[in-house]
Amino acid sequence: MNSVADRHPARLRRSVLCVPADNPRALTKVSTLACDAVIYDLEDAVSVDNKAAARRTLADHLARKRRSDIEVIVRINGLKTPFGEKDLAAVLPLSPDAILLPKVESPQDILAVADVLSENDAPDALRLWAMIETPHGVLNAAAIAETGRTRGGRLDCLVPGLNDLRKETGVAALPGRTYLVPWLMQILLAGRSCGLDVIDAVFNNISDTAGFAAECAEGRAMGFDGKMLIHPAQIGPANDHFGVDAAAVTEARAIIDAFALPENRDKGVINLNGLMVERLHLEQALRVAAKAEAIQRKRT
Repeated sequence: MNSVADRHPARLRRSVLCVPADNPRALTKVSTLACDAVIYDLEDAVSVDNKAAARRTLADHLARKRRSDIEVIVRINGLKTPFGEKDLAAVLPLSPDAILLPKVESPQDILAVADVLSENDAPDALRLWAMIETPHGVLNAAAIAETGRTRGGRLDCLVPGLNDLRKETGVAALPGRTYLVPWLMQILLAGRSCGLDVIDAVFNNISDTAGFAAECAEGRAMGFDGKMLIHPAQIGPANDHFGVDAAAVTEARAIIDAFALPENRDKGVINLNGLMVERLHLEQALRVAAKAEAIQRKRT
């Protein structure tokens, strides 16, 4: 899935599954799943006593042949913890697609890791993701996103962490995330202002399938690219909700075809079946078509 805008590589991120890095059974199962991306977690999902063992287990797992259609992200511990630098040193030789940084609160948290990557000659293809899960992180979301605004920046994606935000603020875990929506939209707006993807937060109740579906629908309507997941059973619904429907693809292809006509190639605005269609609609249509093609490739 190629980027429509000339910035960061674009990828399918409808379903982003979190897997504890110290769980061999869960690691083995990843190759059989339909998720678009997997986050191998060295942070919250791994106890303090098992951090070193988790690094070894993950290294053994990633040394094996991987599926090219699943994006590989590793969530490390923060560099200010006793484990972050060791995590980073262990992860770099494993050639993940991205490193997810927890509890990012300022641009410096991104730049410090980017400096380490540069000092170790990490390839430009190694990207960074940022968890926004503290009050400072939300307040500084725009400045954090700016570190990925240019093509040379490694930051590709923001992920709100609502469990930590609830803990630090005391906001109740109400259906519909009533009092959290403004913060989610603030993070999403920050990401979009710099051309970044933004992934919706986890849904904690695995057995509440109706609640999960409702939150996926809400996240899609809010503009998120996909959802962070905690169980394989959530993959199918997330793929469905954050995919593209046939009507949207048909409309997108009609817009693309219309602007491709010789008489329209230099126009900024055209009339399509009685509707005013601008170049910005063409950009949206190209993204929809590219996503639909990527989904089709993944199915075949």
